Amino acid sequence: MNVCKGTFRRAQNALYFHLQTLCLFTKYDTKTILLPITLLAIASAPLSSAYHLPHVIFWIWFHLLQFNVSNQLLQPEEDALNKPDRPLPSNRLSLPQAILLRWCLVPLCLGLSDCYSVEALYVSIAVVALTFLYNEGSAHRQHWLIRNAVNAAGLACFEDWIPTVLTQLRRCQYSSQLAFFTTTVHAQDFRDELGDRAVGRRTIPITLPSVARYTVVVPLTLWSAGLTMAWKLDFAASISLISFSLFVGMRYILFNTVESDKVSYSWHNVRVVL
Repeated sequence: MNVCKGTFRRAQNALYFHLQTLCLFTKYDTKTILLPITLLAIASAPLSSAYHLPHVIFWIWFHLLQFNVSNQLLQPEEDALNKPDRPLPSNRLSLPQAILLRWCLVPLCLGLSDCYSVEALYVSIAVVALTFLYNEGSAHRQHWLIRNAVNAAGLACFEDWIPTVLTQLRRCQYSSQLAFFTTTVHAQDFRDELGDRAVGRRTIPITLPSVARYTVVVPLTLWSAGLTMAWKLDFAASISLISFSLFVGMRYILFNTVESDKVSYSWHNVRVVL
């Protein structure tokens, strides 16, 4: 009996360890990607039943895991500087194990999506392809415009899953969201500037240091003003949205420490959801 209890306890501890390792791959994107994209997608296509919500969250998280494992394989030394508690720099698993996990996740993501619908499978294929293009295809090391475009397309794919499966998202709405992501997604790069410099990335904060922070406040404010007119919001709602966007953008200009940039990016993701 004691032997069985010991075996069960070891298996339980091993399972907890591996689940925690998977969660650490996505830890830093839970508040900045998983939560905002889930809320934004649900707002675009309201769920017909609360039963769908766990499916939505798991699908987005599982594909985010696939992206993050791929991304964190490329430059572990960057994470040693910026995020040392991630699985590779903290030695929770070896590089060969992470590579095996990365490629096992691809068919698992496709298989999961196929269980829902052909449309979900198409979105999954797009996420997998963009992940390969961004990471193994080295788009993350290219000019900031290419990096932003691929990054934005990936985020838009995440958001598009719920409307694709549950209802049809209007083309004009999707186009505006893709453009919004393309012109503002670099807001995440300020918090990671130290690590990006170490690995030679060409992000906006690195290539355009004198104007980089203005490239957040200007498009955020202009997009908000334009969208309030396109959506025909009333005066109070329009002023509130524009003012909040201005608040987020000005944070980047007035507060420029790493910790401040992390907080500013969290506020940026609140704006994305709005």
